[in-house]
Amino acid sequence: MQRIDSEEILDSTTCPPAEVENSLRDLCRINRWFGGVATTRDLIERVSSETAKKRLSILEVASGFGQVPRAAGQQLAAKGITLDVTDLDRLPTHLERGHRALVADALALPFSDSSFDLVSCSLFAHHLQPRELSKFADEALRVSRCGLLINDLIRHPMHLALVYAGFALMRSYVSRMDGVASVRRAYVPSEMHQILANCNHSAHRIEISRHYLFRMGVILWK
Repeated sequence: MQRIDSEEILDSTTCPPAEVENSLRDLCRINRWFGGVATTRDLIERVSSETAKKRLSILEVASGFGQVPRAAGQQLAAKGITLDVTDLDRLPTHLERGHRALVADALALPFSDSSFDLVSCSLFAHHLQPRELSKFADEALRVSRCGLLINDLIRHPMHLALVYAGFALMRSYVSRMDGVASVRRAYVPSEMHQILANCNHSAHRIEISRHYLFRMGVILWK
C-alpha cells in the first residue's frame, strides 16, 4: 500500500469549532479503545525500566486534549510511575482548558536543551513529511533528557478497511474523513526507521515495536 499524503481537515484553521470539539472527543475514545493509550503506556514503562526513573516529565507535542499521556499515567500510577505532562499544540482550539499547555510549533520547540525527560507524540508523525519528521526528531532530542516517544499508525490495507468499518463509532464527519487520510499517509516501521536513522540528531538507538490494532511505538533514545 503506497503512502498517499493529503491534508486533514482537523489541521485547518477553518474547521468549525463544534467539529473540532467532536473530532477531538472521537480521538480520545479511539485512543482509549484501540491501542493508543496502551502504546504510550508501554513506551513510558519501557523508559522507566531502562532508566530506573519513577517520575518523568513529558512534553506531549501535537497534544490535542492531552488525553493519551494522562490516561497512560493513570494506568502507570499502579506501578509507582508518576508523569508530569505539559501539552503543546499549534492551534489553541485543540488544547484542553485546565491543563498546563502552550501554543507553539513542533519544529521549533520553545524550550532550552534538556528541559523534559521525554518528548512524546501520538498520531502526529504521519502528518509530517520525511524531512519534517527528521527535523522534529532533532528538536525533540534537543529538549529531552532521555529521548523521543512516537506513537503512530501503521499503513496497511486491513487498517484502512477497519477505519471504514468504524465510521459508525465516530460522531464527527471530520473524524471519518481524517481517519482515512491518516492511514493512507501513515508510515510503516521500515520507513520510520530509515527516516530516523538518517537524520542529524543525538540518538544512539532506535527501538520500534508493533502494538494492538496497527499501532507503531518508537523510542528514539538520546
